[in-house]
Amino acid sequence: MKITRIETIHVREFPVTWVQIYTDAGFAGLGETWFGPRAVAGAVHELFSPMLIGRNPLEIERHWRDMFDMANAFGYAGAESRAISAIDTALWDIAGQAAKQPIYNLLGGPCRDRIRVYNTCAQYGKNNDTELAFLDAGTLASSLLDEGITILKWAFTDHYADLSRGVYLSDQDLELMQEPMRQIRKAVGNQMAIANDGHGRWNLQNAIRIGRAMDQFGMFWQEELIEPTNVENHVTLAHEVEAPICVSERLVSKYQFREYLRAGAAEVVMPDLIWTGGITETKKIGVMAEAEQAPVAPHDCTGPVNVFACAHICMNAPNTMVMETVRAFYKPGGFYDRLVEPNIVVKDGFLLAPEGPGLGTRLKAEVRERPDVIIETSDTPGGYHWSLTSQFEVVNEGGKRFVRKKSRRLIAAPDTARGHFGPPPR
Repeated sequence: MKITRIETIHVREFPVTWVQIYTDAGFAGLGETWFGPRAVAGAVHELFSPMLIGRNPLEIERHWRDMFDMANAFGYAGAESRAISAIDTALWDIAGQAAKQPIYNLLGGPCRDRIRVYNTCAQYGKNNDTELAFLDAGTLASSLLDEGITILKWAFTDHYADLSRGVYLSDQDLELMQEPMRQIRKAVGNQMAIANDGHGRWNLQNAIRIGRAMDQFGMFWQEELIEPTNVENHVTLAHEVEAPICVSERLVSKYQFREYLRAGAAEVVMPDLIWTGGITETKKIGVMAEAEQAPVAPHDCTGPVNVFACAHICMNAPNTMVMETVRAFYKPGGFYDRLVEPNIVVKDGFLLAPEGPGLGTRLKAEVRERPDVIIETSDTPGGYHWSLTSQFEVVNEGGKRFVRKKSRRLIAAPDTARGHFGPPPR
């Protein structure tokens, strides 16, 4: 089986990029990432498609390493990592379809058939969860409980951080920002767990003040109160605040998560599958977290394919605690139903395991017919790239070891050159 064509698909309504990978066996794999679609498409088509066209899509680990090594030659995080994430997910989708198995079976099988969700209170269409989170949080909590959802999260402090870039917080504002928590506790008591996302907008001093002030409400976690650029400060924050510290979506790859896990700075591990390296890397991050006895809670608030991919991780990883979802996106009136079929299934506060082989979903045909769609295609193998393999080789002849330039055939051959096809540069 060979990869014949790779597409990126973007609709201007959302900052989403889908990657479709086609094979000569008739399988088409789907992946997704979020933000910077033009940059992601550039990485997919300029950097990675030439490495993959003509290759076996089932060599997922090899392809991941080749793509990462190429990107890491000039810095892997950003659009490069997002592109790798989408491609990796699409390759797993192909593998599942070829094996006629859901992806979680290929990862080692399920530990469960559903995972508890929490609702991030973004809003879309007629949904007004964001407004309720600030203005009538008790009503919001009650409506979520009616659906069996017992955990909510929102960025309750962002607008206060905007006043000073997070370097100043008055006592008055510190008190005022706790009003939604008071409303929730008054309306539903402790039936609803509350998580706060700080979006990395505060300095350490104010993050500690916020965390301590909110501890009285028994917070589910404090997420990204400070930027994930300083491991030592996260350790300090974890020591000063009772709520678990969630280290989150801005960390890219197992290498960045490793530092936080080793230091004890990540009490809840929240990889973003479509940013951090796809299913391959998220599985490894989950195993690393398991070794440190830390729970995993995959990040979302993006597109529907991410939730499907994360669902496979959630079913497989024994230390998965909860899965982020946004009811404004997946319920009737949201946008998931307009993009994929089938949609995710959330029942009584749990995300159910995907059904069918591979991811268990696909883009609707109508997506390709939208007036705002942009589709780019690559179908040509590429050539030599200096970051992957040298034009030279070390050989032994007649008992003598020496270096010589590779022949054109050796540089071009897929079985002897790692991750590329085509002729070398002239």
